[in-house]
Amino acid sequence: MNASVLPPVRIRSLANANANANTHANAHADATATAAAMRLLPSEPLDHQAHGAVYGNLPRLDPGHIMAAAERSGLSGQGGAAFPAYRKMAAVREAARRARRRPVVVANGSEGEPASAKDKALLWHAPHLVLDGVALAAAAVGADRAFLAVEGGHGLRRYLVETNRQRPSSAVPVTIVEVPSRFLSGQESALVSFLDGGPALPRFQSRPVFEQGVGGDPTLVQNVETLAHLALIARHGPAWYRSGAATSLFTVRYADSTPTVVEAAPGTPLQHLTGAVSGQAILVGGYHGTWLPLEPAARSGREAGAGIRAITGDTSVSAEALGVPLGAGLLAVLPHDRCGLVETASILRYLALESAGQCGPCLNGLPRMAAAFGELARPTPRSDLQQIRDDLSRWAGLVTGRGACRHPDGTARLARSALITFAAEADAHSRGRCRACARPPMLPTATPATSQSTVTD
Repeated sequence: MNASVLPPVRIRSLANANANANTHANAHADATATAAAMRLLPSEPLDHQAHGAVYGNLPRLDPGHIMAAAERSGLSGQGGAAFPAYRKMAAVREAARRARRRPVVVANGSEGEPASAKDKALLWHAPHLVLDGVALAAAAVGADRAFLAVEGGHGLRRYLVETNRQRPSSAVPVTIVEVPSRFLSGQESALVSFLDGGPALPRFQSRPVFEQGVGGDPTLVQNVETLAHLALIARHGPAWYRSGAATSLFTVRYADSTPTVVEAAPGTPLQHLTGAVSGQAILVGGYHGTWLPLEPAARSGREAGAGIRAITGDTSVSAEALGVPLGAGLLAVLPHDRCGLVETASILRYLALESAGQCGPCLNGLPRMAAAFGELARPTPRSDLQQIRDDLSRWAGLVTGRGACRHPDGTARLARSALITFAAEADAHSRGRCRACARPPMLPTATPATSQSTVTD
């Protein structure tokens, strides 16, 4: 395909090729080819023929074998919730049996979060791996139709429609749909609402999506990376995945605004994921994530307060070791010439505007939090700093666990961590000083334009 329509993404692989440089050239080539067949991202976009040459043909597995492989592998969702994939598929299959209805599969490639790029990179470079996973999931639950939802504004729908035409006619029919580029478009009930002709917003519902989803049918919604993993498990076995040899995708953001999609093993140290770039803080888990202070002179893992740990850029520590959820797999390194309060205020304002506006926490709590953080981000002499901090902490507690979806919870998590990580900056702002408020926010709150991507190993 024409590389000029690829998204503006750098791709970096930390996957170990396991090839010994001293081995015979043919053995080296074989090891490299084997490693490529176990990775999520090939070095360039693959059509169906090239996909078969790299990954091999998809084994013919019956539903029982697919379900067993998913269970034994321990595969969990890669969209942020990390729910066991097997349990989700089993729930849909059982709901369909009880209701005597054919289930539906929805592959969720709508990232929504403006700073994230990993799902789009996967769909551009390995679309057939995702579609293999869709076919496996459909066979496992007994679905005879499927949807692949992608984020609008990137040209993905047209590309995937052409890609899907290369598939065998015996494959489960997959309809490619483009959803609005909004933060909550990828939430399960929002996707179902959109596919049923409604707005792409979370909705109140008496029964869960796995029981009553698209058209009232039991519906399996799985992230596209999860489905790609399922396709690799079918080829290499659950023991391979369970051994830790499988990789995951992460989006890393720097001040130059171009995202880097990193393929690495789960548990990879943050210094390796981010490239050991220096800065004052790292946002782990995206816009529903956690700010961690990055202190060059600090001991890795030192408590910064209220469970937030200061980390170093040159110490091997993973997000899992710190007890911080990776969420959507987004990491952002905040450089020293940017203001963390300005960044957080910009994100909170965006999250408040992107809410569904259907429940009290979104209607009242999030706008109040955004407005209060906007005050913190403004360097001006003030005597009410502690009152603003107290209000933000109280509102974060009030909205958590009370929304129709998890949007208020994630927003509160981000605000709480920023209050701790950027406490010294807030003190400076209350005295009218800021080292970087003149700089615009580094992290995007709108969908970037498409352009070319580059791939490096």
